[in-house]
Amino acid sequence: MIHNRSTLAILSTAAIAGILVGVAPSLLNASATAARGGTCRVVDGDTLRCGTERVRLLGIDAPELLGHYQAGRACAPGDPIASTRSLREALADPIIIDRIGSDRYGRTLALVQGARGDLSCWQLANGAAIYKPKWDKGGRLAQICGAAR
Repeated sequence: MIHNRSTLAILSTAAIAGILVGVAPSLLNASATAARGGTCRVVDGDTLRCGTERVRLLGIDAPELLGHYQAGRACAPGDPIASTRSLREALADPIIIDRIGSDRYGRTLALVQGARGDLSCWQLANGAAIYKPKWDKGGRLAQICGAAR
């Protein structure tokens, strides 16, 4: 009987450890992690696709590409192709994604760091996007980026 209790205790401990190991990666989603699911590519001046994840840069709005405009929405001024090109130039490994939340379209809202620094700051400094204080959750972008003030 004692032998069975010892075995049960060992198995229970192993099961709990297995659960914790399985849960730990999901806990990373709330913090800064490397891009999951492969490399990232630029969708437009303020959005990336990293594997299967769509990532919206926090606190900025870039000009809309043709066909992406929504009636009744005030779009950021500027050249959407130049904005997309600017973000493409800044996107260099390693990519670190600090996930903040998600938007109404299901995209991850995030501060994204590349080899050249924060990508939202890059877009602002290069005139490729405008700062949107109401989209800057907790003023995080304003804290790290002089161009956002």
